[in-house]
Amino acid sequence: MPIDNRESKIENPLALLRQLEWRVRHAVENVLSGEYRSAFRGRGMEFDQVVKYEFGDDVRDIDWNVTARLGEPYRKKFVEEREVTLLLVFEDSPSLHFGSGAQSKREALLELAGLVMLLGAVNRDRVGFAHCSPRGNLFREPVRGRGQILHSAATLLARPAPAPTDAAPEMPWRFLARAAPKHSVLIWLGDFPSRSVPDGWPVLQRRYQTMGFRVDDPWDRALPAGESFAAYDPTAGRLVTLEGNAAERAAHATWQRERDAAWHALFPDALSRLVVSTEQNRLDALVRFFHARMVRH
Repeated sequence: MPIDNRESKIENPLALLRQLEWRVRHAVENVLSGEYRSAFRGRGMEFDQVVKYEFGDDVRDIDWNVTARLGEPYRKKFVEEREVTLLLVFEDSPSLHFGSGAQSKREALLELAGLVMLLGAVNRDRVGFAHCSPRGNLFREPVRGRGQILHSAATLLARPAPAPTDAAPEMPWRFLARAAPKHSVLIWLGDFPSRSVPDGWPVLQRRYQTMGFRVDDPWDRALPAGESFAAYDPTAGRLVTLEGNAAERAAHATWQRERDAAWHALFPDALSRLVVSTEQNRLDALVRFFHARMVRH
């Protein structure tokens, strides 16, 4: 997919985060309620012990074998983490520069990352990030508290973008497997080109609750009808002009199928992956995503 050869950055990230914060608080208090936390945790992380059933306990947790043996109802008790730990992994690839409209995919994806970090701050969770770039990686360990998370999010949003001619970043899978406690929520944000599943990814899937967030430009989904346009092709290292003919549209459709197949291979569960358009309200998309996960749980 060709990419736009323009600078992609967020001016004054702290100001942007403060503008987004009131929207996040409103969503948590009036829309999400307990859905955000339920979307991550479900009904419990690990089995702890069998205890006597008391009025009001969830009947689904009754251990019928123990109940039959002892002659009175007993239930299974599960231990939940007292707090959610969020680790955002931002794969900052040159293809995120692309943008056919007012906003590039990188700008939209950074805003989505900021919203997730603010949700964690409002819900008093621990939030950290790993920024993976062709020009070096940056890690901020998960922290709690509005001020610390806001500063961490501003640091992520202010990270310099890779050059359009840079190679894709090398993902530090071994480091990421030790970057957060077991059962943390790892959210991988990126452009997700067509590629095989990385060797280190299954290890992270076993250790964490893994999710993938992607932002698509409208032209990712369909080339504009009857238009020709010039864009920078990093593979060829030059500007190319696309005429929108049948051959180009067939090549685009093949690219799209292969990209989505790779995306689904990384995140087989439909409720572990979120795709948002650059023209779409990112907070609304997050609310619908968390609501769908809560309903399933």
